[in-house]
Amino acid sequence: MVSDAASQASPDAPDAPRTDVDKALLGGSTYRSLTELGAGAEEKFEKGRRLVGWFLAPLVSIVFYFLPFDMARDQQTLAAVLLGVVVLWICEPIPIPVGGLIGVGAVVILGVAPSDDVLAPFGSSTVFTFIGAFILAQAMLKHGVAQRVAYFVLGLPGVGKSTVRTIVAFGAITCLLSAFISNTATVAMLMPTAMGILAVIAKLMQDQGTVRPDFDPLRLRVGAALMLMLAYGASVGGLLTPVGSPPNLIGRGLIEEATGERISFGQWMVMALPICAIMFAVLAVVLILVNKPEIRRIEGVEEYIRERRAEQGPMSRAEKNTVIAFLVTVTLWLIPAAVGLISGTDSSAYATVSDRLDEGVSAVIGASLLFILPISWKRQEPTLTWKDAAKIDWGTILLFGTGIIFGALLSSTGLAETIGNGASDTLGISSTFAITAFAVLLAILISETTSNTASAAVVVPIIIPLAVAAGIDPLVPAMAATFAASMGFMLPVSTPQNAIVYGTGAVPMTRMIRSGVTFDVIGAIVIMSLIGVMVAAAGIGS
Repeated sequence: MVSDAASQASPDAPDAPRTDVDKALLGGSTYRSLTELGAGAEEKFEKGRRLVGWFLAPLVSIVFYFLPFDMARDQQTLAAVLLGVVVLWICEPIPIPVGGLIGVGAVVILGVAPSDDVLAPFGSSTVFTFIGAFILAQAMLKHGVAQRVAYFVLGLPGVGKSTVRTIVAFGAITCLLSAFISNTATVAMLMPTAMGILAVIAKLMQDQGTVRPDFDPLRLRVGAALMLMLAYGASVGGLLTPVGSPPNLIGRGLIEEATGERISFGQWMVMALPICAIMFAVLAVVLILVNKPEIRRIEGVEEYIRERRAEQGPMSRAEKNTVIAFLVTVTLWLIPAAVGLISGTDSSAYATVSDRLDEGVSAVIGASLLFILPISWKRQEPTLTWKDAAKIDWGTILLFGTGIIFGALLSSTGLAETIGNGASDTLGISSTFAITAFAVLLAILISETTSNTASAAVVVPIIIPLAVAAGIDPLVPAMAATFAASMGFMLPVSTPQNAIVYGTGAVPMTRMIRSGVTFDVIGAIVIMSLIGVMVAAAGIGS
């Protein structure tokens, strides 16, 4: 018995071809051309949105480029290009990665910076983290490891019977892990499991007749909610500890250097725990309401799971090899965090280990094992072939690479500082609350179009002297900016974790924007409301 009929259900199409869910999820695409879209209401909206983008993107760039602003020419040029690229990203008249590449080419041609300087961020560690993580995920999906884990999670008492409980439980696990492992690594580890859970739910819906036989599993609202919970849950959980995300480390370091206040690990957690708890509860409500699952409850899940697990049988050699590669990668990711917890993040041991065991290097080492560990020595068959690896979403890797480039240019050209100083002068802010609100809004705005790390690195140095000039203790506004830097939820380029889940193809751009804007607003309100109280409660600055 299935409740809450799914939007893709259609009893009038009994002879429609049956979707191969596994194939559809493995071959997920973040972008579909107009000729690949259907004729429904959502497809008509998509066509209209893309048509607007064709004309609006160049218009916005050209108009802004020639407006008589009192700012450096390279800054105005960068802003004009970036505005056009953002329009391309939002409206998608062309594939999103191509929009970013066009912007990169434009800033070089227009003389914002030399090509070597512009393209250097493509060698970022995060790009290699993506490559390694995506290859590991491909192996986990191909050999059924993700499905096995998904069946285990759905088989837990009371969890698998409810899509809402499944989403919330998965988000709680993500939050906890991301407090001690980087947000990117957490999402990279759990994304294959999330895809496996989505595959199980999609198959259940298909077998129960909740959807058409030829439905698209990448367009299920429950899939979008699950994937966004993974990405956003990691960002929320990353706030819990100083080592949870790079913005925390950057913000804490800048604050301690500017104010002389030492923020201990325990003080940080006391300050962050209530904020994280409230934001997670809000996140669960927002994602469920904005991406209302097609089904809330499906009867017969326990029997279904038992049958599927029996069909799987014992783990194959390919699965075992995949798990070995995965565990090696996770171990390499965990070692720097463990050293940081034991010896402190300012110790030489932590600096050495984190430098040697870089996230990107660890990811590609683990992924490389998949091409070394054999399924069969006799046939010389590896766990994963390059043909399999070539199927990963290289477009998402290019997309985030361009995001890193624009983040670096915002900082190097001084555009980010110009935006901050100009806004503060225009608004005339002078109170603690006003500066805190400005810090939060500016950090969120910058993190939406660049990395959250770049947002913290740019905004915190602006806010501290601004507060000092106004005769205000900079601790609260600077901490607010540090927390808000992790609040980029609207676009795939906002954070690596957003890009990873967008790369699955299960989160349409419009759903990410709707969910992200809602949570951005609520997150800003939570931070502005609680940060002052929690800083005092933690005894920081007292």
